Amino acid sequence: MNLPPPLLGVGRSLNGRCWRLRQFDERAALAISQRYDLPEILGRVIAGRGVAIDAAERFLNPSLQNDLPDPSCLADMERAAQRLAHAVMAGEKIAVFGDYDVDGATSSALIKRFLAAIGVGLTLYIPDRITEGYGPNAAALSSLAGDGVQVLITVDCGTMAHTALAAGTKAGLDIIVVDHHQAEAYLPEAFAIINPNRLDDSSGHGQLAAVGVAFLLLVALNRQLRAAGWYDRPGLSEPNLLQWLDLVALGTICDVAPLTGVNRVLVRQGLKVMARRLNPGLRALAEVAGIDTDPTSYHAGFVFGPRINAGGRVGKSDLGARLLSSDDLDEAGVIAAELDLLNRERQAIEALVLEAALAQAERRNTNEPLIMVAAKGWHPGVIGIAASRLKDRYNLPALVIGIDDQGVGKGSGRSIGGVDLGSAVIAAAQAGLLINGGGHKMAAGLTVEAAKIDALRSFLTQRLAAQVDAALDAGDMTIDGTLAAGAATPELIDGLALAGPYGAGNPEPRFVIASASVVNSSVVGGKHVRCVLATGVGQKLSAIAFGCAETPLGQTLLAGMRSGPLHVAGKLRADQWRGVRRVQMHVEDAAPAAT
Repeated sequence: MNLPPPLLGVGRSLNGRCWRLRQFDERAALAISQRYDLPEILGRVIAGRGVAIDAAERFLNPSLQNDLPDPSCLADMERAAQRLAHAVMAGEKIAVFGDYDVDGATSSALIKRFLAAIGVGLTLYIPDRITEGYGPNAAALSSLAGDGVQVLITVDCGTMAHTALAAGTKAGLDIIVVDHHQAEAYLPEAFAIINPNRLDDSSGHGQLAAVGVAFLLLVALNRQLRAAGWYDRPGLSEPNLLQWLDLVALGTICDVAPLTGVNRVLVRQGLKVMARRLNPGLRALAEVAGIDTDPTSYHAGFVFGPRINAGGRVGKSDLGARLLSSDDLDEAGVIAAELDLLNRERQAIEALVLEAALAQAERRNTNEPLIMVAAKGWHPGVIGIAASRLKDRYNLPALVIGIDDQGVGKGSGRSIGGVDLGSAVIAAAQAGLLINGGGHKMAAGLTVEAAKIDALRSFLTQRLAAQVDAALDAGDMTIDGTLAAGAATPELIDGLALAGPYGAGNPEPRFVIASASVVNSSVVGGKHVRCVLATGVGQKLSAIAFGCAETPLGQTLLAGMRSGPLHVAGKLRADQWRGVRRVQMHVEDAAPAAT
């Protein structure tokens, strides 16, 4: 693969990155712009995401009618839907065992809301992260069976839970696994396992988050109930599944599932539903977070998501699912306020763990293809966030392990594009290095004996080295184009939205304001740098760089005009101030402009 030369000659920026222009088909970009009367820069953005001319119409106007797959294309889907339909019509007791993260909480709330809409109750069980850990456990499943549950749906977990599912099945449960994590050839004992990442699933929808799989299950269940005449009963009408796409969008974004194919249309339509604030829990979260604009992928991933996750990380694991499934406005307000407080507590704990993890990472062997740190006492609720921070800082896969008093480590990992961390963790489990472990390409979790951590490090180092080396753009920053400050207008933001929503698999466009003067720079919030970028005559753009006041980037911005002209890279966001809509750049990097 021939890489383009460094953009604007930036081979090493203030953050140590090489800038490269995103490669795209220039003829396709021009044709898309002309055919759909779009700005040239938007045509380049669309073409840069691999969209061909003939596919541009569907990309610009995605619809569920065109892009939602028939649920039956997933293995075990019809078997699961038929069993659930029978349970509904026979009045059997149904329970959901959900994970404690946002994907699990949204999946659980989605199923609970659907069943409530058709007059069916649901037992909801979310395990405690500290005392029970991730996924189904034999004690919990046996207890549910003892309470009369006949059908159990596990969401965002279960694919690797061989022992627990065997115990649950033996106790009399018909278990339906709804998951998306990578699987082994040998599947656990269950009535049905719906997972597009099963090795024998040929649906081609492995990018789905668990909440997307759960949505398709409800589509299939709804179809079964309709065919059976369930909705012919007096006082009962068929629910509109689209009203809950806000939950599907939230879970998909927060699980960093690729926003391509069916995920993109689910999120795009789901954000429209979210803007209507139909869900009391999301409405309450928006109020405590001070969000008064239509939510975007950013709000879902960085405002709502962390608060919902806070319950499972440092508080009560079921708070997120309860919030999202509640129709009681007062209850939703109370839970949202509690989650907001827990999120602040989580931030404080995270800061302590991250400081120690960074110190350890700085002492590592820099030739290793991953960042792997471990210590006693690290809170298991924040190790995933710490891993994400390390991954962003070093642009390498990162694994953070907190060791308890019994000498058992709980680890959470995050990966970079092109490096399949989930498969590596599964391979380590198969090699006998882990108590358990699993995940998907971009994230993984594991449990390991402290005595085996060094052996695990050696195994993962060997397993991932070639993949990391092959990720040719690991040290590069990809740029979609250069702009003058005056070209960053609200109209451009509106145009770029047509290619969204942005996230994993459909990266948000990044632009460079070339040869900009930095004026009016100052520190805000203790560690952020706010400034104004100026190019040409009277062309100015408000900008902010988060968390960088003490870094070379922050110090250069704070030096202002003394630094000379800079090329400044970042993403453009709409900014509402006193009723006036403007644009702000979120600065990610900068480099001195050649003179």
